[in-house]
Amino acid sequence: MIKMIRVQYFQQLDLLKRSILSLGEMSELIFKDSMEAVMDLNVVLANKTLALEPGVDKLEEGIESSIFDLLALQQPMASDLRLVVSAIKIEADLKRILELSINIARIPGKIEGGHIKPLIDTKKMADITAYMLENSIKAFKNHDPRLARETAARDDEVDKLFYAVWVELIEMMAKDTSIISRATYLLFLIRYIERIADHCCNICESVVYLTTAEHVKLN
Repeated sequence: MIKMIRVQYFQQLDLLKRSILSLGEMSELIFKDSMEAVMDLNVVLANKTLALEPGVDKLEEGIESSIFDLLALQQPMASDLRLVVSAIKIEADLKRILELSINIARIPGKIEGGHIKPLIDTKKMADITAYMLENSIKAFKNHDPRLARETAARDDEVDKLFYAVWVELIEMMAKDTSIISRATYLLFLIRYIERIADHCCNICESVVYLTTAEHVKLN
């Protein structure tokens, strides 16, 4: 009986980790498609991305249920408890990343008349953030604190691009008030990207805690 309970315990831990990885993969896909939709103002792709939201909600609910079961019924050992605590934090960050990505997917349907400028630096921001998201999940999968630290270090690049684009858009609106509506959506866009990068840093912090028991601030 005890052996069966322990087998079930390790199966639940494995399921929790795989569920977090699935949520991470979903986060990568939705962020990528949302950015493609907004860069091209592709409303069809944006709507396809928005249609994925209910499936994401179901996956999140499953993860939260798994965490509750582990804490309430299995009483994890110290090292395994770090996995559960890290999973709680990572799930929360991925949930916020998905919400921000969904916000991005709503932008193409609101901009009329095309973009007011080439989104060169915005694309750079998104590419770095996509890299951070992919590698923060990879660091969790492989229990790799070094990759986590290296990934979080790229947040400075995102911040510099954010401020550069923000200043440019404010100056453009001051010169031409007719573009304020479209420029405002771009301000929202770069803010969403910057916040996603911050949540990637949080995931990296959770990976360092999971693997070393060290509490660090990487953002």
